[in-house]
Amino acid sequence: MVNFIGVVIDGVSYGALLFLLSIGLSITLGMMGFVNLAHTALAMVGGYFVVSFTNYLGWPFSISVLAAVVLATLVGMILERSLFQLVYRRSPLAQVLLTIGVMMIVGASVTYLWGPSLQLIQIPEVLTGRIYLGEEISFSRYRLLLLVISVVLLIVLTLALDKTRFGSMVRAAVDNQRVAAALGIPIQKVFMVCFAVGTALAGLGGALGVEALGLDPAFAIKYLVLALLVVVVGGAGSVSGTFIAAMGLGFFDIATKYYLPDLGSFAMYAIMILILMARPQGLRGLKTGGV
Repeated sequence: MVNFIGVVIDGVSYGALLFLLSIGLSITLGMMGFVNLAHTALAMVGGYFVVSFTNYLGWPFSISVLAAVVLATLVGMILERSLFQLVYRRSPLAQVLLTIGVMMIVGASVTYLWGPSLQLIQIPEVLTGRIYLGEEISFSRYRLLLLVISVVLLIVLTLALDKTRFGSMVRAAVDNQRVAAALGIPIQKVFMVCFAVGTALAGLGGALGVEALGLDPAFAIKYLVLALLVVVVGGAGSVSGTFIAAMGLGFFDIATKYYLPDLGSFAMYAIMILILMARPQGLRGLKTGGV
């Protein structure tokens, strides 16, 4: 029983990491209909910025994270205005090819600037160590912070989409872009804000994920598949679906590796196939409006 509780805690913690890395991709893919495979490259940029600010400049961790999010968003918006918007109305294949190319360029750039070695980060002492529930059950303070941030993001994004005027415009654009435009909704501006939010969330996920996942130039490629997996299972564009999928897959992956280590990641992909056979749109998928 104690071991199972430990698996649940580790699984939920890992799920929080997956949610932070994938929620921005869910927004851009589900609400804009834009296949941005450079999403985890932008997360990687956020990670390298927070490492630089914290380790080399000595900035406080919280300030470093905020600065990394801002700069990652700036990089993402420069790419969006200069490159990505050129393929908004092109085929998904064109979007895939362009964004994969951008991901490779970003990977080569960080290798040149920071080198190929693994980057680690020093987090505040208050976030180090573990919280004990009894003598045998414990969880990391930092992982608890990630879980709290994930839940806060879930609530904020859900309320923003369901209760605000901008959320109403987003839902209208996702449901039917032509009708929304006829009603005077500035579709391009709405989607530009969606992309900025998605990029900021990518930067946040990368900045917060460094301590738990490590950081090297292969980060974008390694975690792109996992981010896509979460989005596909949860349903592109669904904040709650992405959260449920991240938590479920995180727990399932940790539990499988603990109880059935020989299966490796096979079980995670198997459960994805089963879910998509039952619900091709994902757990709570939306019909995308496209850009």
